[in-house]
Order: sequence, then C-alpha cells, then structure tokens
Amino acid sequence: MKINHFTLIIMGIILLAMNGCHSVSPLEEGTGYLETSQGKVWYRIVGKSTQIPLLVLHGGPGVSSDYLRPMDALGKDRKVIYYDQLGSGRSDTIKDTALMTVDFYVEELYEVVQNLGLKEFYLYGQSWGSALAISYYLKHPEGIKALIFSSPVLSTKLWIRDSEKLIATLPDSLQQAIHINEQRQTYDHPDYLNAVNYYYQKYVVRKTPWSEDLQTSFSAVGPAYAYMWGPSEFTATGELKTFDCTSRLHEVAVPTLFLTGEFDEALPTTVQYYQSLVPRAKFALIHGAAHVTMHDNPEEHNRCIEEFLDTIERK
Repeated sequence: MKINHFTLIIMGIILLAMNGCHSVSPLEEGTGYLETSQGKVWYRIVGKSTQIPLLVLHGGPGVSSDYLRPMDALGKDRKVIYYDQLGSGRSDTIKDTALMTVDFYVEELYEVVQNLGLKEFYLYGQSWGSALAISYYLKHPEGIKALIFSSPVLSTKLWIRDSEKLIATLPDSLQQAIHINEQRQTYDHPDYLNAVNYYYQKYVVRKTPWSEDLQTSFSAVGPAYAYMWGPSEFTATGELKTFDCTSRLHEVAVPTLFLTGEFDEALPTTVQYYQSLVPRAKFALIHGAAHVTMHDNPEEHNRCIEEFLDTIERK
C-alpha cells in the first residue's frame, strides 16, 4: 500500500490523540475522587505553582485531613495535595479489618500517587502519617525528593515509653484513673475519659478554641483508629502495637526533616533520636505547640517546611 505525505500527517495526528487519551492531565486546584482497587479516595489540591508538589499524609489512623488545612498557606510556593485515607473523612468507608494494616495503606498510597500522575514529590507525614510515609518510602522510594516527619510515630515502643513519662506529670487522681481503668479495660469509664481529655489538652492540642476543621477531624474518627492503634493516644493494643522502623531509618537517602512540638507527645528528645538515625537529617522544634503543631503554631510550622524545601531547591 502506498502512503503519501498527507496520509502520514493524518496518522501522526491520530497517534498523538491516542497518546493524549492515556496521558495524565496537569494537577489542578480543587477536590475530587480517585478510583482505587478498594474504593473511592477523596483528595484536595491547593496551589498553582509548577514547583515539586507536597503530598500530605494525615494522622489517625481514621482521622480526616481537615485539621491539616493550616498547611494551605504552603500553596503559595507549590501544590499541596491532601487525601483522606480509606475509612477516613470523605473517602469510602471500610469495615473489613483485614484491610486495616500498614501494607494496605502503603498500597493505597501507591495507587493515589499513580492516579495523580506524580513523578516527583515531597512526602509529609503527620503522626501515624509518618509511619505510613516511612513504610511507603522503604517500598516505593521512586519519585520522592524529600521526607518530612511531623510529630512522628516511628516506634510504638518508644511512643508508649514517652506516654508513660507524660502521664507521670498529671495529677495523681488522673494517673490513678488511667491505670485502674486500663487494668480493667474500662476505656469508656467517665474517670478514664476525663483523664484522657486532660492529657489531650496538654500534649495533643493546646490552643483553644479548636478550629472548625480540627473539630471535624476529631468528631468522626474511623474504626481503623481503635483497631490499628487502641482506645487512646497512650494505649496501643492494635495492629501498630509492634510497629518499629528505627532499624531501617539509616536507609533513607533523601533530604529529611523532623518536626515536633515543644509540648508534643512525640517527645523532642525521641524525635531528635530518630533524626540521629537518618543521614544528614534536619530537626526543628515548634514552640508552644503540642502534637497538632499546625493548629497550635501554624506560622512556625509552615516556615520550617518552607525553609527546608527552599534549601533543597536552591541546590
């Protein structure tokens, strides 16, 4: 068959159109849903810059990404991408406990990255999100240009040790309420809940009143929290009870920043220990803040991230 010049042009146009059907469109500001193998994942993108984007992993497990909204200010320099993990917030619910594992959420994150077409990105994990971030990096390091561990849970053993230190600072009556009800496993007892509330006011969120976004995140915690973690911040009885990645932190080969609050339940001394295990990692203390640093001191929290990423991008 003879193919003339005009036919070649037409074929080229058709091939370009076909390739275009499979290409990933540029990330745009706004919200939407991603289809994954286990359900629909809700996401939100802030910012218009073409700089390397920041992908944000919320805490919990089972807490929505709403409380991270103070990080929207970072959108002036780059796109900031949030999503609600399955079983959290606006994403599909999950009831099958076989899915409530670190491996499941690692693969969900992999699908999110693929569906968004992220070739290069910075990965930020807050609290449980840091455990997810390091687990994901160790399996899928491709494309990750830097890691930020904010108020991290990288060893449940160390977390519980630190929690015991913080519980010891509470009034004796509250310490007793915690110890008695944990021995009895009466986690819904009013005395236990009162002690938990007091602990949270000192070491989880210090600034009042709570923002509407923070209230939204904490008012509808998914079942993954109790199944994977336990009944309270300082009691681990679930899947994450034995989680510990400290022996592999030396494998991190990208720029890394550790953040924690001055009054964080992720104790500054422990977070500095994690920092010491990662080659050339940076550490920043957020003054006046407890665990939810972006609520208690959003300006300093965001400034530390901006300076860290600016340093990387100037090289």
